[in-house]
Amino acid sequence: MLIVHSDGFGQFQHDNATPHASKVATKWLQEHTSDFRHFHWPPKSPDMNIIEDIWDALLYVVEKRSPPPRASMDLLTALQDSWCEFSSGYLQTLVEPMPHRFVSLLRAQGALARY
Repeated sequence: MLIVHSDGFGQFQHDNATPHASKVATKWLQEHTSDFRHFHWPPKSPDMNIIEDIWDALLYVVEKRSPPPRASMDLLTALQDSWCEFSSGYLQTLVEPMPHRFVSLLRAQGALARY
């Protein structure tokens, strides 16, 4: 969190997905709760999760690599390198519409929201 938000204003998006609610993840979040702000919203809400956009962008960049990663460590390195190449501006474009998405989701009472 400090790498991305060195100003200390980072927020953790917890969508309560099953892996995020595991005992290990829950314990880690409790132990590190003072390291970042925790933003709460409805559980498992696809309308509030930007990770799919990030995965798509990472996949696109990694698929363009020449030569393509062949081993798991090559893939890990490619993903890490690609992540570091994302501009903060790109990530900001994913985060900026969140307040609007949140309002839309509240109006839809947790159902699929249009925005």
